Amino acid sequence: MAYYRVNNNAQPNGDHEVHKTGCNWYPTANYTALGDHSNCHSAVREARKYHTQVNGCYYCSNECHTS
Repeated sequence: MAYYRVNNNAQPNGDHEVHKTGCNWYPTANYTALGDHSNCHSAVREARKYHTQVNGCYYCSNECHTS
């Protein structure tokens, strides 16, 4: 299990990125806590409750990174 957050500041393309603890890009301000998840797919599903356009971080959630 890993703890995930979604950044409430969108990327230039509109994506709100999902990050897990330990990532260099882990948001420390203006984020929504997503809690513990066994994988990024579950965390991304949770993040979609808050944002329409969600993507996994290229660095820490690469298997969920689509753009």
